[in-house]
Amino acid sequence: MGPMSTPAQSVETPAGEARITWHTARAARLVLAVSHGAGGGIEARDLQALAAALPARGITVALVEQPWRVAGKKVAAAPKVLDAGWRGLWPALAEPGLPVVAGGRSAGARVACRTAAELGAAGVLALAFPLHPPGRPEKSRAEELLGAGRPALVVQGGRDPFGRPEEFPPGGTYTLVEVPHGDHGFAVPKKADVTQEAALGLITGTVAEWLTALEV
Repeated sequence: MGPMSTPAQSVETPAGEARITWHTARAARLVLAVSHGAGGGIEARDLQALAAALPARGITVALVEQPWRVAGKKVAAAPKVLDAGWRGLWPALAEPGLPVVAGGRSAGARVACRTAAELGAAGVLALAFPLHPPGRPEKSRAEELLGAGRPALVVQGGRDPFGRPEEFPPGGTYTLVEVPHGDHGFAVPKKADVTQEAALGLITGTVAEWLTALEV
């Protein structure tokens, strides 16, 4: 049976109103909660691909719009405010009574890493983790990823200016998968030997396999 999408659910948090759009699997075994980055919303190609593909694999996907985005602001809130909003909506994510994997793309992945242990997340999905600002490798955010305290999957574009796969530190409890030729938004050039559709298929397939194997 196909996924069931429901109208967005409003959730009040200390950082303001957030929204959750549920893509519900029948007989789901876990919830994957994913939020957007600082430069866009849940319309991001990777988030939409996951929401379309994973419910058929028994995984409910909750797309989370952070309060600053719901309020129509152009600039993301400070990290502490982002974390407060994520903590505030966590009870709604856990309400179905299933294990919850915390995830996000870019800045959303940082939030998931920073709060995973305290919230009891079953795991962390980091899409396009911003390891450092473009051109500033000395400004590393690796500690956030390494300190997540939960099994983590990092999906990273091969040409992501915020951190190419080979720049990530060894060790830690994370698995890293490269999307060949992908940029920070997992867009691939038309001349690449990987199509955009294949790149998104790699993302959804990898995430589905990792979540299925996750001990929850």
